[in-house]
Amino acid sequence: MGYTHSITVPLEWEEAVVRTKEALGRQGLGVLTEIDVCADLTAEISGESADRIGDYLILGTWNPHLANRGLLTELELGALLPFNVVVRRARGATETTIEAIDALVLAGISGNPAIREIADDADTRLKAALERVRAG
Repeated sequence: MGYTHSITVPLEWEEAVVRTKEALGRQGLGVLTEIDVCADLTAEISGESADRIGDYLILGTWNPHLANRGLLTELELGALLPFNVVVRRARGATETTIEAIDALVLAGISGNPAIREIADDADTRLKAALERVRAG
């Protein structure tokens, strides 16, 4: 079962990160957290492990209005927020992959129709951001 929307683009790492953040912002999705997995693995595990994974950034994104609606509906929803977007690139690769969580998969955990409506909105925004990155 897939749980992300994914694109692979012929962009250098830095350009892919900048374009992804810009595209998310245009969809009203702010970046709350940014985890540099490679740097963390280098510091906590080993540089070898980080090299095997490559450049890998996890962006925790959200829209405060959608989050507010969701949390007022179901307080437990906070355990599923923010919506993660991953930008990753293997060492020596010529392409970068961007993946966004499928918000409808998260909505399925709840089973609440009101949460499904909010997830539809979030999912539309996430997919539109990916398409914007793909289109340039």
